[in-house]
Amino acid sequence: MSGRIHSIESFGTVDGPGVRLVVFFQGCPMRCLYCHNPDTWKISGGLEMSVDEILALYDKNSSFYKKGGITATGGEPLLQIDFVTQLFEAARARGIHTCLDTSGITFTPKHPERIRRFDRLTASTNLVMLDIKHIDPQAHQILTGQHLDPVLAFARYLDKHSVPVWIRHVVVPDITYKQELLYRLGHFIGSLHNVEALDILPYHDMGKGKYQKLGISYPLEKVSPLDREEAAAARQIVLAGIQDEHHQKNCHQLLEAN
Repeated sequence: MSGRIHSIESFGTVDGPGVRLVVFFQGCPMRCLYCHNPDTWKISGGLEMSVDEILALYDKNSSFYKKGGITATGGEPLLQIDFVTQLFEAARARGIHTCLDTSGITFTPKHPERIRRFDRLTASTNLVMLDIKHIDPQAHQILTGQHLDPVLAFARYLDKHSVPVWIRHVVVPDITYKQELLYRLGHFIGSLHNVEALDILPYHDMGKGKYQKLGISYPLEKVSPLDREEAAAARQIVLAGIQDEHHQKNCHQLLEAN
């Protein structure tokens, strides 16, 4: 089996713990308005690579990856779930830490065969970086072109199976940078038991050049980037939502105990 790969970054430092080999998979069903990789959308693009070819690139710089590993990102790597599974199984057999960076959009909880494929994948996955684009269902569909339900169902699935998760969320002015939305996001995250980190990312428009090269209009042309101070403030609101969810849950448990 081969996978369609957009590109590979040899020394990634923001896609999981440590220094990592970051594999960008080709293809994505989402059309996020702030996407900075529109060149990954088409599943037909990229280069065909085998698991052995990718692991050979890892071996080339393995001394740098002792506290890192391999990250599958995209695009949306779960469009090629069987190849990601083979890559992760081969990596884990060699003691390599595996990280999946995904939106969870391909998760189908009512499809037994798909669930079996997800079970096999997560068995060889050390960490999932789950990108929750928007916490409001209608706004999520406007922002991404896809429904929110699969994303939240995937988060609950990972929680049920005790797979460690880092939550990522991009804060965009007038879209996700709203107190009520950030608080709701925190409430949802607070209902999970497997979240180890929270990464609130400020919106940037550094992908504009790619849109111009591809002849595509940039949807958020008039939206200014968010600064780090605003992102830090947004993170505090999400944390407040998490803490309140934990408090309510604890109070509920106390009432049940009495």
